[in-house]
Amino acid sequence: MNSNRPYLLRALNEWIVDNDMTPHLLIDADYPGTSVPQEFIQDGKIVLNISLTAVTNLLIDNESVSFSARFAGVSTHIYLPVGAVTAIYAKENGHGMIFPEDNQESIEQEVKTPPPDKRPELKIVK
Repeated sequence: MNSNRPYLLRALNEWIVDNDMTPHLLIDADYPGTSVPQEFIQDGKIVLNISLTAVTNLLIDNESVSFSARFAGVSTHIYLPVGAVTAIYAKENGHGMIFPEDNQESIEQEVKTPPPDKRPELKIVK
């Protein structure tokens, strides 16, 4: 089954924008494949404003979030695997969602493990 994270990211981004607020992403900058400006990372995290006035070419697909933005006046392409996004929220009031750690493998393993074979027992009652 596909991760629900990209679907929730798209929906929450739309909800925040529809309410005239500013969507921000909290990113785990150490997540593999993440491409963000290193000089703005603090404690392995970076907060990114993804409002339409702050970024261009915003794309949230099932694998990643990508866009271009200016950092210290320099246009930079940002690439974020969806697993790197730990939260999306409105800057003005903090409403949004925090995502759990990406442990999809353990969830899939649990689902694949069949339950023990317990068959019902019938007893003759007189």
